[in-house]
Amino acid sequence: MNSFKKILCLVNAEDEDNIDLDLAVKLANKNHANLSVVVVLEEMPLDLKLIDIFVSSKDIQANTIATHKKRLEKLVSPFIKDIDIQTKVLVGIPFIETTREVLRNRHDIVIKTAERDGILNSMFGSKDMHLLRKCPCPLWLVKPKSPSTFKRIIAAVDVDTNYSSKELKTRHLLNHQILEVACSLALSESAELHIVHAWDAFGDSASRYGYYTPEDNYDILIEEVNVYVQEVRQTHSHNMITLMDEIANKVGQDTLDHIKPQTHLLNGSPKTSVSEFALKINAELVVMGTVARTGLPGFFIGNTAESILGKLDCSVLAVKPAGFKTPVTLED
Repeated sequence: MNSFKKILCLVNAEDEDNIDLDLAVKLANKNHANLSVVVVLEEMPLDLKLIDIFVSSKDIQANTIATHKKRLEKLVSPFIKDIDIQTKVLVGIPFIETTREVLRNRHDIVIKTAERDGILNSMFGSKDMHLLRKCPCPLWLVKPKSPSTFKRIIAAVDVDTNYSSKELKTRHLLNHQILEVACSLALSESAELHIVHAWDAFGDSASRYGYYTPEDNYDILIEEVNVYVQEVRQTHSHNMITLMDEIANKVGQDTLDHIKPQTHLLNGSPKTSVSEFALKINAELVVMGTVARTGLPGFFIGNTAESILGKLDCSVLAVKPAGFKTPVTLED
């Protein structure tokens, strides 16, 4: 069963609602984990000549760091009796410095509050998307003002086999990672676990509503299409059953019997089906993978995952596939 041991919580020390910190503390307590709480400040330009007349920009930066350090210590003070918390102020581009902190200290999860994109009306802003693309460990983006407990969790998996052998292996292992994390959280939260896979029969719509001549026997055509769609569904159903058998062997059948996960085959594109299902059951958290076919560093989300994220209105725990290498490197 998945267990996080080195947690990094990225906070805004000026926020009044620190749901991300509450969640990080609860997760650290349940996993007996180390917790680091950080804030990332933008670096102050060094060419502020007008300001330098009165006080150096370096002094301003140092004072700002000291102020935020005190705010951080005050922020975590209610929790230090029960858990050892390290605090740190980082300076630079937030997603780069956060990723570097993960690399330096080998954190196995990052937790932060999502920053809504007001222009695109998306739960996740540009800083979140940068982290989703670059962070090498699981990233938990918490919906602002969300509850501290989760009653309904969705694990979005992909049991399609229409991939190259290399990518199929990557996605198969990623499914296991997603389900181990989701099962662990459902167990600790006593939450409902819904395991979903969105599938679509290629050419279904075109066959039903495409061009055909009056000479075509439409009833026979539709019957053939229905048989084809049912065969595709059965294949995906079989793949889901196989995956669940594998997970039962990994986490234990007794654990699955206790959690009682519900599996769902959603007919349609994952770009819309996952978010629609999350809204339908009022899910508080979606656990999903971020994998793409490009193989290019920095593009390891993929269009499908980005489309799903753009439509969700709940917290997300994004898992990277094994072997992912961030394009961000440690500074010299």
